[in-house]
Amino acid sequence: MDPYLEPHWLDVHSALVAEARRALNRLLPAGLVARVEERVAIESNEDVFQRIGPDVRVFSPSTADPSEDAGGTVIEAPYKLVVELDPIVERYIRIIDDAGQLITVVEFISPTNKRQPGLDDYRKKRAALLSGGVHVVEIDLVRAGNWRALMRPEVCPPEAVSPYRVTIRTSGAHAGGYLFPVSLREPLLEIPIPLRPSDKPMRLMLQPLLASVYEDGRYERTLDYRLPLEQPLEGEDAAWADSLLRAVGQH
Repeated sequence: MDPYLEPHWLDVHSALVAEARRALNRLLPAGLVARVEERVAIESNEDVFQRIGPDVRVFSPSTADPSEDAGGTVIEAPYKLVVELDPIVERYIRIIDDAGQLITVVEFISPTNKRQPGLDDYRKKRAALLSGGVHVVEIDLVRAGNWRALMRPEVCPPEAVSPYRVTIRTSGAHAGGYLFPVSLREPLLEIPIPLRPSDKPMRLMLQPLLASVYEDGRYERTLDYRLPLEQPLEGEDAAWADSLLRAVGQH
């Protein structure tokens, strides 16, 4: 994982979902298909991810904020331009059979899923899926948010704490939860995707998906690795990243 991609998560997330859908449909057994679905994310007003992608609309002066009378510069004009924030749309993957029955949901976790009020909403939806016999795969490649709260009621062992992670929850006769720690310093995993009881779990390779997103998004032209990260790395990860960037002349 490249932590410099994290501030661009809205774009990276959408591209990863599309790439994963394409990869899954190439590998799924007969009778199963992957489809992209979307939902509106629930955000707090303070969340930085809500302030991305504003939409500018025109309103008459009568709708101006009365608090302007308290001070500041007020311009007399026929209309006032107001920035209105569009809701964030999150995409995820549904694996369904020929009859339309939902088998597995694959989520690329966003900070909205790990912060209130979106955290509670996401956990309720996850619980409903599991109780309905649906497997849930969570791929968490962004460090912002409370990942421990997202993992509850399960608890991460101290030796398994990592910057990123994949969590797989299976339903049915062999229901259980499985954690795959994801290190910054190692290639991304090839993860099992649980399907029907008659199917072996298929393998989804994450590193080629991220490489395609990086290349197609032209991030090599826009990311400046000389700048500090918005969310700094810690400990050995920070030292490793600094050494790597210095070796390629970016620090």
